[in-house]
Amino acid sequence: MPLIPTTKPRLNISQQLANSLRDMIFEGDLGAGERINEVHLSEALGVSRTPLREALTLLVAEEAMINIPRRGFFVRELTRREFEDLYPIRSILDPEALRLSGIPSVGSFATLERLNVEIRDATDMKTRVSLDDAWHLELVSGCENQILIGLIMNFMNRFRRYGLAFARERKVIETANQEHVEIIHALRADEMDEACETLRKNLTSNKDPILAWLDERQDLEG
Repeated sequence: MPLIPTTKPRLNISQQLANSLRDMIFEGDLGAGERINEVHLSEALGVSRTPLREALTLLVAEEAMINIPRRGFFVRELTRREFEDLYPIRSILDPEALRLSGIPSVGSFATLERLNVEIRDATDMKTRVSLDDAWHLELVSGCENQILIGLIMNFMNRFRRYGLAFARERKVIETANQEHVEIIHALRADEMDEACETLRKNLTSNKDPILAWLDERQDLEG
């Protein structure tokens, strides 16, 4: 039985606000290291401070923000150290989830191919990243280990702010969707080992450019 439901559950207001704040971070409207003014932000978003604080706490849990006692919430800095710690994790988690999922169903193959076309045709990086995340979740949708899928989604969110900040500052709108095609072909041929190896490659292809960009940012800042 697939873990990912066919209909999305309705998000409560705190979850909706967390999504909005995540977008603001990804778009650069809330910059790395910036202190959150809860009064101004609640007014700008048209909400009370209680659900806003709950949303901020959700982002602290996924480490997009930090909460410093008596000082408040801050957008988490982008650092080389965190990136190097984060980056290898998906290439371990996702192939294992794919093995547990097994060969996709006919319907899942169709969804993977459709999403990959949409990724190729998308004209902005934010859309591409969202579609790419949906592609990877569909790939492992047959995995019944909910803890594993939860970890993948957590690291997906934590890495996304690096990927989108890099794309925004470098004006990059590329994704490795040709590797998605290779993964689909391997799975259609019942070559699970090859599919997992290509998935590993797909999840590690951006490391060097992003590290170089982080080093440049650090040099400029100081």
